[in-house]
Amino acid sequence: MKTILLIEDDIALRENTAELLELAGYTVYTAPNGKVGIEKAKKENPNIIICDIMMPEIDGYGVLEAVALEESTKHIPFIFLSAKTEHKEIRKGMDMGADDYLTKPFDEEELLSAVESRLAKAKILEMRKNDQDQTTVVDEENLQNLNQLKNFFCDEGEVSTYKKGENIYRKGDHSNNMFLILKGVVKTHTMEANAKELITGLYKADDFLGFTSFDDNIPYNETATAVEETEVVGISKTYVKDILKKSQDVSLELMNLLTNNLSEIKQQLVKMAYSSVRKKTAATILQFSEIMNKKPNAPLRISRNDLATTAGIATESLIRTLSDFKRDGLIEIEGRDIRIIDMESLREIE
Repeated sequence: MKTILLIEDDIALRENTAELLELAGYTVYTAPNGKVGIEKAKKENPNIIICDIMMPEIDGYGVLEAVALEESTKHIPFIFLSAKTEHKEIRKGMDMGADDYLTKPFDEEELLSAVESRLAKAKILEMRKNDQDQTTVVDEENLQNLNQLKNFFCDEGEVSTYKKGENIYRKGDHSNNMFLILKGVVKTHTMEANAKELITGLYKADDFLGFTSFDDNIPYNETATAVEETEVVGISKTYVKDILKKSQDVSLELMNLLTNNLSEIKQQLVKMAYSSVRKKTAATILQFSEIMNKKPNAPLRISRNDLATTAGIATESLIRTLSDFKRDGLIEIEGRDIRIIDMESLREIE
């Protein structure tokens, strides 16, 4: 059973959060302040630490610094709890080495999702470390495939987290970096001459993002925005260029990947041009569901504007079509959430 150390000075929040985690099947150790938390981290060696920032004795930053200095605890994933929403406070924690943060108040789904994703990442990193112990260490001199390139991004790149609606980069920004999406969904988009947004692509976890010319520091020709809470790792374009020069195999794989992505975008544009409004709407709902990795009957929270611009139809037409789908029993609509009821019928719409 996985163990969690929860460090929180608010008694009610500490007890309620611990209860949620225990009901989810975790063993939970608690501490009322940073000083006690550091002692318990060394004693219990938990699988993950969830820690408030503003606390007596030692604050969350002090706890993170202390566990990072200990050989026995420096590997433990660390999640901050914070009532502060200022970007500079969040950035400070991430720059110090925190893996994630939750802003108070948070709900059960947010809490468990953060814990599960951090534990999963820790397991993957451990597996990679074991693989490296058994084989030759892979570095930029001998990368052989795209998976190794992705691992290199994770090991050497800078991780950034974006809330829903935040821009990863804007059209016109210098294209200094390339990115690998670790978690979440990103849309790329631009503005048409009539000031109408056009979504040019949707990207999910394990997709590359932000590839432009390697020779010139040209600006990005579109904007990339998080559709949901998203985590990316970025590496300098010059660094990637040097890696590709040293590995013909990786260069060819990457070329094939980008070519396939271009073909998919072309197919989407053809569908937008020739499909009916009903088919465009159905196909776009299914595409978002697949990209966001939603389970059957799980709610799909996406703005009507994003659905419309991705489908290439007017928002008013999309809303009318959604109402038709609801009346026909294909979907359910609860506020901003869309729940797919009959996936096969959506796929068959002409």
